[in-house]
Amino acid sequence: MSQLIHFYRVSDPFGEFSNFAPYPIEVGGITWPTSEHYFQGQKFAGTHHADEIRAVLSPTVAAQMGRDRHRPLRTDWEQVKDDVMRSALFAKFTQHEKLRRLLIGTGDAELVEHAKSDSYWGDGGDGSGKNALGKLLMELRQVLSTATTDA
Repeated sequence: MSQLIHFYRVSDPFGEFSNFAPYPIEVGGITWPTSEHYFQGQKFAGTHHADEIRAVLSPTVAAQMGRDRHRPLRTDWEQVKDDVMRSALFAKFTQHEKLRRLLIGTGDAELVEHAKSDSYWGDGGDGSGKNALGKLLMELRQVLSTATTDA
C-alpha cells in the first residue's frame, strides 16, 4: 500500500466512507436512511426494534438504539456482523455511482477508520484496533475494481 487514507467524520475528506454518511441503501426491498441504520437494525432483524431503528432520522440515534442492551440482540450477532457490514457496504457503493468511483479512485491506498472509540471497526485512534471497516472497504474496492476492468 502506497498511501494511507484516514476517515471518520462525515464532513472530513473521505467522510463518505463513514456509515453515518447520508446515502440511503436498499437491501431486500427495504430502504434504510444510511448504512448505519441498516447495520444497527440487523442486530434485531425481524423484530419491531429493527423497524424503530429504520424510522429514526439520525444515524447517531440509530447507533445509540442499536447499542442499547435493553433490546434483545440476536444470538448469532458476533458470527454475522461482518457479513452484515459487508452487505451494507456493497449496497452503498453499488447503489451510488459517485461513491463507487470514489472508492475505486483510492487505488491501493490503505483505508483506515480513525476512530478513538472503536477498536473493532476502527483503528482505536492509535492504530492498535482491528480496522475491520477499512479492511471491508478495501476488499469491496478490489471486487468493484475487478468488475470494472472485466466489463
